[in-house]
Amino acid sequence: MAGAGTSPRERYRTQLRAEIKEHAWEQIATAGASALSLKAIAKQLGMSGPALYRYYASRDDLITELIRDAYRSLADALAAGAEDGGLAGLGHALRGWALAEPHRYHLLYGTPVPGYHAPQDTAAITSQIMGTLLDACRPHAKNAPDTAFDEHLAGHRLIDGEQDATAATVHRALSVWTRLHGVLSLELAGHFTGMDFDPVRLYEAELDSLLAP
Repeated sequence: MAGAGTSPRERYRTQLRAEIKEHAWEQIATAGASALSLKAIAKQLGMSGPALYRYYASRDDLITELIRDAYRSLADALAAGAEDGGLAGLGHALRGWALAEPHRYHLLYGTPVPGYHAPQDTAAITSQIMGTLLDACRPHAKNAPDTAFDEHLAGHRLIDGEQDATAATVHRALSVWTRLHGVLSLELAGHFTGMDFDPVRLYEAELDSLLAP
């Protein structure tokens, strides 16, 4: 957000970049990230294509900014959920965020955008998310490995800089992340439509199972 000490030109630039992102999310909601068009956004804003490129140099630059925003939003939601309710709170926060922000969820965890490669600095935000997950999983992990996969994970780190997570904690974190995302991805993609069960109950059952000793 532009501060009070910024110039009118800087405030205008910040406002216009925000409007460009709003139109980009509308496009993604309608046709998916792969159909994102800066020319179409420029037309909606009454600008020429070259004028818009002064704010985002390419489609990939805009996608990167959207991905960063989405990751930051998710990281904040998970941190708040974990602070309030531990692993259960994190699980509920994940589903709540995904249902409230389905287009952001799909951009992060859906089909990759053809030809797009995220810059390395996005790894710092994902590491923050994984760090929150590991912290929430520690109270639920056993002290010693008890499966062949735990033994495989011994000495491995889920994220750079993670030194004190046991193999059992990493295993629990991976299980939480893959199982909950599996249910969410299928639900948001509409694959449960027509099936005679409540996806909320399925998600809660998976979370309860992951919380069990």
